[in-house]
Amino acid sequence: MQKKDSMRALRARALVLVDESNVGSSVRTAGRGLDWLKLREFLAGPNTGRELIEMVVYAGLPPAMPIWQEERDKKNKFVQWLRSNGFMVVTKDGSPAEEGRYKANVDVMMAIDALELSVEMQPDVVILVTGDTDFAYLAIKLRRRGVRVEVASVAQNLGNILRSAANEVIDLAPLLRTFEIMKIQEPLSNRLPRQQQQRRRPRSRFRAPTAHEEEKGRI
Repeated sequence: MQKKDSMRALRARALVLVDESNVGSSVRTAGRGLDWLKLREFLAGPNTGRELIEMVVYAGLPPAMPIWQEERDKKNKFVQWLRSNGFMVVTKDGSPAEEGRYKANVDVMMAIDALELSVEMQPDVVILVTGDTDFAYLAIKLRRRGVRVEVASVAQNLGNILRSAANEVIDLAPLLRTFEIMKIQEPLSNRLPRQQQQRRRPRSRFRAPTAHEEEKGRI
């Protein structure tokens, strides 16, 4: 028992914050499905020598409007899958934007939570799963508090400002290559509602996830 306690004490306590839209875009660009369980294991699983405090996923939802209801229901189903598998999920309702799309920017929520949770949970390391340069100042603020900051992304989606603001960069490319190959599809946040599809030509075809993919949490 004493040996177990000493081993646990040596494990760095990790808080993982995920920009769902950003990491989802990276995976789709690689033509893969996103395996959330593998992502969690890769970042803070038992073999990493770290103890996961929480993995918080920030996700935008389609607007609460009849025209978006089908897409909203699908996204909520995905959110419920994440929660049932131990992920903490923070959502934000989107608002209609141009060209039949919607916006649901979660950057501010994620930044505020990162600062608050770093105080409340006292992690040794905060892993920001995003390539968005808007999080560069957050990384600097966390480091000023004595928290190690690592950014997990792929090279082509990682801004140089964010790269230089972090203590270390975790390259997700090797992990992405282990995910199942899928047809490249548009993210939920960029997809037109079904009611508009016949009036406007989508920028890319969307293939609805299979039952197997939904079970694994890949969208």
